[in-house]
Amino acid sequence: MTPSAPSPVDPSLAHRVAHATVTVRGADGAPLADTEVTVAQVGHRFAFGNIGFDLIPLANGETSGPVESVFGGAAPDQGEHLAALWLDVFTTATLPFYWAGFEPQRGRPDTERLLRTARWFQERGVTVKGHPLAWHTLAPDWLRELPTAEVAEVLRARIRREVGDFAGVIDTWDAINEVVIMPDFVNEEHENAITRLCREQGRVPTVRLAFEEARATNPSATLLLNDFDLSADYERLVEAVLEAGIQVDALGLQTHMHQGYWGEEKMLAMVDRFARFGLPLHLTETTLLSGDLMPPEIVDLNDYQVPSWPSTPAGEERQAEEIVRHYRSLLSHPSVQAITYWGLTDDGAWLGAPAGLVRRDGSPKPAYEALRRLVKEEWWLPATTLRTDAEGRVRVSGFLGDYSVAADGAAADLALDAAGQSSAEVRLRR
Repeated sequence: MTPSAPSPVDPSLAHRVAHATVTVRGADGAPLADTEVTVAQVGHRFAFGNIGFDLIPLANGETSGPVESVFGGAAPDQGEHLAALWLDVFTTATLPFYWAGFEPQRGRPDTERLLRTARWFQERGVTVKGHPLAWHTLAPDWLRELPTAEVAEVLRARIRREVGDFAGVIDTWDAINEVVIMPDFVNEEHENAITRLCREQGRVPTVRLAFEEARATNPSATLLLNDFDLSADYERLVEAVLEAGIQVDALGLQTHMHQGYWGEEKMLAMVDRFARFGLPLHLTETTLLSGDLMPPEIVDLNDYQVPSWPSTPAGEERQAEEIVRHYRSLLSHPSVQAITYWGLTDDGAWLGAPAGLVRRDGSPKPAYEALRRLVKEEWWLPATTLRTDAEGRVRVSGFLGDYSVAADGAAADLALDAAGQSSAEVRLRR
């Protein structure tokens, strides 16, 4: 394949904004001349995501009892409060399909609970993503007892089942996760079956298995290759996967910054390295800490274990400043299509780190407020009254996304889909 040239960054975010002349017509099709109309943004085209783990109990009517999640989460009685905070900023929810937790006993998957949660988000206008279909970490223990050939067939069946059961509700998946390390992953207690499968058949055939089973089950699904290893090893894997003819819809890039914010220069240089493949880039797992940073000498973040890791006032101010810098810089790169922050609250945060945007008591941190100001104020067109000209036209400028146009009790939907969009037409209906 011939990689495309990196896309130039634009801090003005002009590539995220449309300036369109909109012709407004009434129910009879005639232009509404010299009429006041109200235009308001109702959604972003860019995917501002977060995990939805904390809201699984709420979506299932669970208001008390233990938190049932592989990585923990907020107490069920905080559900309504956290849901309001979540829905006020984020538009894409990632739900957990870690195989060991989703199907701890073979043949007994937690389908209904996750399906109710996915529908809960969908009913509120949120796009839902599943994470992940194939991964060596948190593979179920019962899989370990099977011969490798059977592991492959059971994995195929697992992918078909999940993609099929959730089609129409979840149509975006991390098809396979962390393949760079997959065949070399070492567990001191025992080797998991997915690592064994990947070692025996190779990385590219394992990626092919995951993508082709998911694609065959839901041809319209958006499938990601996702990894935390952002080195040249991942670039070589992407090259090999694409050269093998495997259709990848987007590349997932994890950025858990437990040792401190990387800074704009390093982050954008990394994005440029992967933008050359010409695929949309999803920053799938982003964290910034609001407490003490992990020491820089730690190589494997999982090795850092402390009894308490609190959020601090100084750390919260730093996190708020860094989250603004992080989102501004990433949106300046045209290849970046989505950013998923990895955690709303500190409860159940990965490694126990103070990475959430909401404190354990449910109060928003400064980083939450800072991100909300970007998403719902600076990058948002509030309800604005405009007057059409003699031909029923108004000029609308706003971030790419969905809008409503209303006048005299009638309304219509307006989509601003591309920065080069120069015109649009809507027809109001009561």
